[in-house]
Amino acid sequence: MKAVIVQEFGEPEALTLGTLPDPEVGAHDVLIEVKAAAVNYPDLLVVRGHYQVLPARPFAPGKDAAGIVVAVGKNVCQLAPGDRVMAHLEYGAYAHFVSVNEASCFRIPDVMCFKDAAAMGLVYQTAYFALVERGSFQAGETVLVTGATGGVGSAAIQIVKGLGGKALAGVRSDAQARLALEQGAYAVIDLLGPDLRETVRGQVRAATAGIGADVLLDTLGGDVFDASMRALAWCGRAVVIGFAAGRIPEIKANYLLVKNLSVSGLQWSDYRSRQPDKVKAVQETLFQLYAAGAIRPQIAGVLPLSQAGEALASLRAGNVSGKLVLTTT
Repeated sequence: MKAVIVQEFGEPEALTLGTLPDPEVGAHDVLIEVKAAAVNYPDLLVVRGHYQVLPARPFAPGKDAAGIVVAVGKNVCQLAPGDRVMAHLEYGAYAHFVSVNEASCFRIPDVMCFKDAAAMGLVYQTAYFALVERGSFQAGETVLVTGATGGVGSAAIQIVKGLGGKALAGVRSDAQARLALEQGAYAVIDLLGPDLRETVRGQVRAATAGIGADVLLDTLGGDVFDASMRALAWCGRAVVIGFAAGRIPEIKANYLLVKNLSVSGLQWSDYRSRQPDKVKAVQETLFQLYAAGAIRPQIAGVLPLSQAGEALASLRAGNVSGKLVLTTT
């Protein structure tokens, strides 16, 4: 089959479109003809050899696929050939075919196109789990989202609003501010000020009548995380999702004590392997929010599979707001 191939770990420019063996279909597996695959930041980490789970080479990267079921294993009972599905996987989505365990494959609503289905995989699951499972979000609360126009950030803004909260979008440009407001942000927070420690807290307090944010969803780390922690309300909850800004921050425990703050982390793929029923329930909730018009993935661009390296290079450069999607046709 045709696939984007990682021969050696390195920069995305080295990716090639070539041929890999057709995937095997186990007793509990579903074989999908891929129509669309999302480009995620973890894909870049995998290609560079910096991710916590690295497959044997050569392999095709990609963690989100959407397409049509063409075959099923003998023990598969919920899906059948012809079903339109999306799938969560560790790697392999950048290919014409992929084999996935049935538990990680979901029939998509008739109103959802393949591009939206692929774009609603990892980032929407991550945003929901970070917000609700780890952040203990309740309707009516205010959530500060850093990296607000990236894949996870954009999804989080929509989900916060869809579940009855107010999202404060951390942005770094006027263009990002406009996009965040279009996605449903209640207000924008400038993350490029000269003194982030003071400016972030001041902006958040101004947007919350002096109270602060109830929940922080942070994908950036670095100075932004440090400043955002100071903008939390009493009993605020911070969720660490990633470190796209580069520096892994250190947390001062005395600050947690003074304001009764809590900090947790999210590694979403652990839920996929340990609690698949919970992942399935969240996916159904996301489908319902989509059907109600509360969430829609922000598609930044659609590229052919052969341009996967170019897509990942754009992600590396920080030039992408929303989701890039690869198509096989």
